[in-house]
Amino acid sequence: MFLCWWVALVALIPTTLSTNPGVKVKLTAKGLEYGRQLGMASIQQKLKSIKVPDISGKQRVSPIGKVRYSLSNMQIVNLGLPVSAVDLVPGTGVRLSIRNAFIGLHGNWRVKYLRVIKDSGSFDLNVNGLTIATSIAIKSDETGRPEVSSANCDATVSSVSIKFHGGASWLYNLFRKFIEKALRNSLQKQICPLVVNAISDLNPELKTLNVVAKVDQYAEIEYSMVSSPTVSNSSIDFSLKGEFYNIGKHQEPPFSPAAFSLPPQINNMLYIGLSTFTTDSAAFVYNKAGALSLYITDDMIPQSSPIRLNTRTFGAFIPQIAKRFPGLMMKLMVKTVKSPVITFEPNNMTIQATGTVTAYAIQPNTTLTPLFVLNLEASVSARVFVSEARVAGAISLNKMDLTLGTSYVGEFQVRYLDNILQTVLKLVVIPKLNVQLEKGYPLPALGKMKLVNTQLQVLKDYILIGTDVEFTN
Repeated sequence: MFLCWWVALVALIPTTLSTNPGVKVKLTAKGLEYGRQLGMASIQQKLKSIKVPDISGKQRVSPIGKVRYSLSNMQIVNLGLPVSAVDLVPGTGVRLSIRNAFIGLHGNWRVKYLRVIKDSGSFDLNVNGLTIATSIAIKSDETGRPEVSSANCDATVSSVSIKFHGGASWLYNLFRKFIEKALRNSLQKQICPLVVNAISDLNPELKTLNVVAKVDQYAEIEYSMVSSPTVSNSSIDFSLKGEFYNIGKHQEPPFSPAAFSLPPQINNMLYIGLSTFTTDSAAFVYNKAGALSLYITDDMIPQSSPIRLNTRTFGAFIPQIAKRFPGLMMKLMVKTVKSPVITFEPNNMTIQATGTVTAYAIQPNTTLTPLFVLNLEASVSARVFVSEARVAGAISLNKMDLTLGTSYVGEFQVRYLDNILQTVLKLVVIPKLNVQLEKGYPLPALGKMKLVNTQLQVLKDYILIGTDVEFTN
């Protein structure tokens, strides 16, 4: 499974215009090593399925003349791949090599010579010094996901030794070398096709790559590649679009990603950098979808709070409201008027939001009468964390500034409403937002990938996630 994943990362998907990415990923040598371990288990299982066909023929053997022989019921009883490596070829790609592999087979032999004389028995074949080397070619399939195939596969057998049991040893010793050569050729012909099949078997898993990942009913995030990966001696660095879109409507935001780079890292298998472009595109999408607005009624405020959403509470600060609309409940609508601005600084993430607060009196017939509109500038701090394979967060209010936009009840001092509105934001609006933020949004992932030993840092203009991975069946 992990082999599928790192293969997906080096896919040269010929899709996009050359542009800066919103998300960057670094796959380290430690990650490749984990992939090698899982990949070898898969390839070893595939090689165990080698089926050596029955071999028969005739060979002239001095001094007895023509000998008819057959080797049948050959089965693998032992197979090992003790030395293997996944090597990064800078600027090129990945090469898989296996050395000092061995295979043990058991089968039956039978001969007939001088027309009437027959002999038979069993044999054990030991194949040593098996070497396999292959490059992995990758292209994009019709869905924009990577598709892999083996290129330049080469398999060689250093030595083959056969030991016969039963029958006349002087006879089979006469054509031992011929049989060893025939078996070596048969095995060598099968090894590369099986390796090719093992690599091709990765493709169904690669189709699980979340190139477009649904976040919720409003948004999805695209992780298509924006450029070819950069392969160095120690890592693979690749660039993903990392952009939020409204579901079913891919409209580009009025801003573009800025260039950023990940620092050298070696402790974890995988590093993911999420730039402010990704989070800004999320803010753009949710604001455009109208998701950053909320109606607030009195029943949403805890009963323990002395502040109630009614004309009596607000009338204490704006007497006109109490006089004109006595004894009525109220409703507030809080909404953004433009996309929030998100800033990453070392160990600090802040969000600046510009919006309005519209207050209504609820008439006995449930119609809404507007009372006033306040302009709101709010700054919040965000704590970000990784939950499973998603980035999640929680916010808290830093400060809030209110100014009067429109009043339908005459002039009044806005500062008198600061405490009321701060209470509403802290008790209702921010908890509602945190419920959604806690759900998070998906990171690029493949199949049943689990993140472990995860660490997150907020740096200048991006978030850096370092993690190891595990795959479950």
